[in-house]
Amino acid sequence: MYFSWVGSTQNIAKEIQKQTNSDIFEIVPEVAYSDDYDMVVDDVKKEQQEKARPKIKNKIENIDEYETIYVGYPNWWGEMPMILYTFFEDYDLSNKTIALFCTSGESGLSDTEKTIQVLEPSAPMVKGLYVSKLASKEATSDVKEWVNEIK
Repeated sequence: MYFSWVGSTQNIAKEIQKQTNSDIFEIVPEVAYSDDYDMVVDDVKKEQQEKARPKIKNKIENIDEYETIYVGYPNWWGEMPMILYTFFEDYDLSNKTIALFCTSGESGLSDTEKTIQVLEPSAPMVKGLYVSKLASKEATSDVKEWVNEIK
């Protein structure tokens, strides 16, 4: 499952789906983000300051059927998007393996792995994957290597 604003994270999610032959789920916010970068920056910073929990438009009906959950998101100023907090509060991932992947300009995974461990303490986590948003279309070999480590 993934959340993507401009498609960088979506590119990685689709490559993971291809490598694992798995289902894919896009987290869609009830209120869509603007296409304007400056407006999104303002909105995201406000969400972070207010610790907002944006509503998710769609649901995963059969999450209990999965043993491993690949979770993808853009890293926004060292934080995962607040809609991911909504996701982790809405779904119990206890005893499911979480495999994180994120895209960012320069932030890497930051402390997002620790944050998710706090939100999902009963879910084992594997080492996450960071892909520069600039390289998201060319990351096939990195994704393949990472997925093979998880299998």
